[in-house]
Amino acid sequence: MKATLKGVKKSSFLALLLSAVFALSACSPEVGSEEWCADMKEKPKGEWTANELADFTKHCLIP
Repeated sequence: MKATLKGVKKSSFLALLLSAVFALSACSPEVGSEEWCADMKEKPKGEWTANELADFTKHCLIP
C-alpha cells in the first residue's frame, strides 16, 4: 500500500510541475512580435543570449 501511495504522490507532483511549465511558457510573447521587441529593449544587453541578439537584429532592427 505504501508503494502505491508513493507512486501517486510522485505522479501528482510531476503533473503539477508540467502544468506550471506550460502555464509559464504561455506568458512570454512570440519572438519577433512588437511586445517581444519592447521587452528586449528593456532587458539589460549583458543578459542577452546570442540567439536573442540575432532575433532582435532580424525582427526589430531590420523589419
